[in-house]
Amino acid sequence: MKCREVIQCLEKLAPSFFAEGWDNVGLLAGREDKEVAKILLALDPTGEVVKQAVSLGVDMLITHHPLIFSGMKSVTTGDFIGKRVYQLVRQDIAYYAMHTNFDVMGMADAVADQLGLEKCQVLDVTFQDDISMEGIGRLGSLPRQMTLEECAAYVKKRCGLPSVRMFGASAKLVRKTALVPGSGKSFVKQALAKGADVLITGDIGHHDGLDALEQGLAVIDAGHYGLEKIFSVYMEEVLRRELPGVEIHIAKEEAPFQTI
Repeated sequence: MKCREVIQCLEKLAPSFFAEGWDNVGLLAGREDKEVAKILLALDPTGEVVKQAVSLGVDMLITHHPLIFSGMKSVTTGDFIGKRVYQLVRQDIAYYAMHTNFDVMGMADAVADQLGLEKCQVLDVTFQDDISMEGIGRLGSLPRQMTLEECAAYVKKRCGLPSVRMFGASAKLVRKTALVPGSGKSFVKQALAKGADVLITGDIGHHDGLDALEQGLAVIDAGHYGLEKIFSVYMEEVLRRELPGVEIHIAKEEAPFQTI
């Protein structure tokens, strides 16, 4: 199977036009005419993941977060990004990223299902036509009303996490939930506007949490990695179904930090 055929499958799931304007998605390195028999999936294109791609002898690497975000004036091994790009190109490994387009067309729904959220709708609409309304995040209801402490424990269990961070009073009752996998500090306003009791997201700083609380919104920070690590498992299921002749592997990844 040609790389361009794999891309057609990926574009069918999460068309690149759903990506935010600042993002960089699609085929970022390699050949469209590359024969693809083996694919590696990963959340992040780290140096370790690139090493795994080379070691496994894969033909294509697909990640959620892009290796190349902004313009590069050179590709050399003296640069920490250029080194990974060079290794991929040298080994003739096609590299594809599906970031905010997948956030819109896969990630949010996948995590909402993981959390059992009901009656979901788009939190922040970024695309609308006569047929559909799509966007970042989801607004839904927990299976039952919980205290914030119970909700935090529920998120921790359902997402398979060692810990989560909670902003708000333990006894606060929550049910209506705003969900933004990844970094969600810029979506507090949307969550409040739609009457959410709690925002479940990642990358919440000290002041972000305090500002949300002052406006009446509790926050559960499950981590950027914690919510989005579902990417590889989700895509493995899709690609095994859509590309039956292609060998699919998931990279060995761990949270990029440890809590001591």
